[in-house]
Amino acid sequence: MSTVKPEDLPESVRYISLDGRDIYLVGTAHISKQSVEDVRTTIELVKPETICVELCEPRYNAMKNQDEWKKMDIFKVIKEGKATFLLAQLIMSSFYKRIGDQLGVKPGAEMAEGIRLAEETGANLVLADRDVQITLKRTWGHLNFWNKIKMMTQIMASLFVSEEIDEEMIDEMKKQDQIGDVLETFAKAFPSVKATLIDERDIYLAQKIKDCQGQTVVAAVGAGHVPGMVEQIKENHTLEEIEKIPEPSLWPKLLKWGIPLVIVAIVVYGFFHSGAQHSLENIGIWILVNGILSALGAAIALGHPITVISAFLAAPITSLNPMVAAGWVSGLVQAWVKKPRVEDFEELPKAIASIKGFWTNPVSRVLLVVALSNVGSSLGTFISGGWIAARSLS
Repeated sequence: MSTVKPEDLPESVRYISLDGRDIYLVGTAHISKQSVEDVRTTIELVKPETICVELCEPRYNAMKNQDEWKKMDIFKVIKEGKATFLLAQLIMSSFYKRIGDQLGVKPGAEMAEGIRLAEETGANLVLADRDVQITLKRTWGHLNFWNKIKMMTQIMASLFVSEEIDEEMIDEMKKQDQIGDVLETFAKAFPSVKATLIDERDIYLAQKIKDCQGQTVVAAVGAGHVPGMVEQIKENHTLEEIEKIPEPSLWPKLLKWGIPLVIVAIVVYGFFHSGAQHSLENIGIWILVNGILSALGAAIALGHPITVISAFLAAPITSLNPMVAAGWVSGLVQAWVKKPRVEDFEELPKAIASIKGFWTNPVSRVLLVVALSNVGSSLGTFISGGWIAARSLS
């Protein structure tokens, strides 16, 4: 049993006695100097055999190897359809970095402190979190179409948040009742997102910590996970089910192929029902609306004029071919016309700290071109499709 007095530990620490082992959960805010101090103080007092951190292998490697950005192949990212996911990650990193800059602390510093002390003391280091790619794919896979649009809108909106955040506000966020209120509101807006981002990871973190070696364990985890982990650590879980990538829903596949087929069918129907002139007008609507809105997206991303033209030309064709996206074409053109240099990749972590940096850094601009061209093309498909249907079936 623990010989450390509870009053000697930071307020953020939750002690659990489990099967004769001593487990200390340090509830942290990922951007807080106090959280760094809490992790350090707890480890120095407890002298654990094992230190767990809320990181997975890819995030740990990214933290340890700051130069990984230099090795990124932007062409490969676009071709593999990962540009939108990467953009979302950069936007969230940007949000945390801007807050961290205001507070004078690096995001994830409390995790870095846990890693440093594990290396310094010789304690076992356990990366207790689920792979971030699995979490993102499970989260995205459980959202319906409109919630995907809603989430992307909110993520993009976070770019424009400029509110000054001080230490007092961060400490308020760490309080259990505040965390509970945030999660309750979040759950109402995106129930499936809370399930994959919070609930499943409560289970994953708790089980990984429970399974780790060592009589005395200190785990640095986000404060929002602590209540759920306290409950879940008492249970035995198998993690295979929550490590699976969900199978794509049938509806998106049907829509991808169904919408183009319906549009073609309507145009053909219009040809026989209303004549060739009517069909040519429908084709013109399809080309102009798709092309203009996709090109507008590329222009908003400050794409090169050739990129904007490529978005206009690609969208009417790619909208009829689910295997290719307009943003992939315009993104590849942008990366070819304004090929990012090594220095641009090196500057990326700093550039994403500001809205201007997102639009001026050649790497993030390519990602914006991909995302916004695709948004424009999708809107163009629905608008022009509805317009053509209304004209032909009336």
